[in-house]
Amino acid sequence: MHIEAQAIVCAVLAHGEHGVVARLMTPDDGLQPGYVRGGRSRRLRPVLLPGNVVQADYRARTDEQLASLTVELVRSRAPLHAEPLAAAAIDWTTALTAAALPEGQPYPMLFGALDGVLAAVEAAPAARGWASALARYELLLLAELGFGLDLSACAATGARDDLVYVSPRSGRAVSRDAGEEHRARLLALPPFLIDGTAASDWGDIIDGLRLTGHFLMRDLLTDRRAAVLAARERLVTRLKRVLG
Repeated sequence: MHIEAQAIVCAVLAHGEHGVVARLMTPDDGLQPGYVRGGRSRRLRPVLLPGNVVQADYRARTDEQLASLTVELVRSRAPLHAEPLAAAAIDWTTALTAAALPEGQPYPMLFGALDGVLAAVEAAPAARGWASALARYELLLLAELGFGLDLSACAATGARDDLVYVSPRSGRAVSRDAGEEHRARLLALPPFLIDGTAASDWGDIIDGLRLTGHFLMRDLLTDRRAAVLAARERLVTRLKRVLG
């Protein structure tokens, strides 16, 4: 096995006395693990930070063997790790990717979306500029792994307009008129998750994250994978502090 690609660092785990197993998201080969000799050295620690883009070279004698991995830094996002809110966003999106995706399966749309979210965190002057992109990334990840929500029409009436709720059981949209009587049991559906625009209202962003979080916890991040939800809780807590 030989893979050469620019990849996004998603998770790093100490292995042996000096090495690490790094899990990188690649554009054509999905999430790929590899052993980095000396990965805990002073030279490589800042290279193998979650969110960084690296030039990766994987080599293994067989597909079943853990590949040997060498990396060269392409784009560093190290300064963002000193900013609590940006660091929480990077930690969560990369941890989610590493925990949720099966290894070796190509997800080119997710690679592009992850790269876009991280670029938005890097470029935006405030969280309002990237928080809606993060919620849409969670929604896309659910869909790519077979747990997509149906936000195209009302589950009760078939109407395609004024969709403002989602059933927490079926994951289908519900219109305002059809859901008003049961609104206390439904999840709010903010407009930006339907029309693809950036959310301008903090309440909509929190509603979007509450919606995607419900289905991530119910359908995807179960058993051992649930441990990464602590990173999401830190992020949401910090976002709520921004609301004041």
